[in-house]
Amino acid sequence: MELFLKILLIIFSIGVITAVLLQEGKSAGLTGAISGGAEHLFGKAKARGMELVLERVTVVLAAGFFILAIAVAVAIK
Repeated sequence: MELFLKILLIIFSIGVITAVLLQEGKSAGLTGAISGGAEHLFGKAKARGMELVLERVTVVLAAGFFILAIAVAVAIK
């Protein structure tokens, strides 16, 4: 059981890394943070299509990663 959880944890960690790296950068450097950062904050530039799918996949994989990390820590004890 412990081995199975560790393998799942590795799979989820690779999935999270892949999903994060596939996403586009949301900032335009320092000037984007000062002038155009409010547009992203208040939702004028909403994610659509593949960006939305990647965001949701990242959230699901990250939640699964944290749950599995806790499960592995408990299983080791």
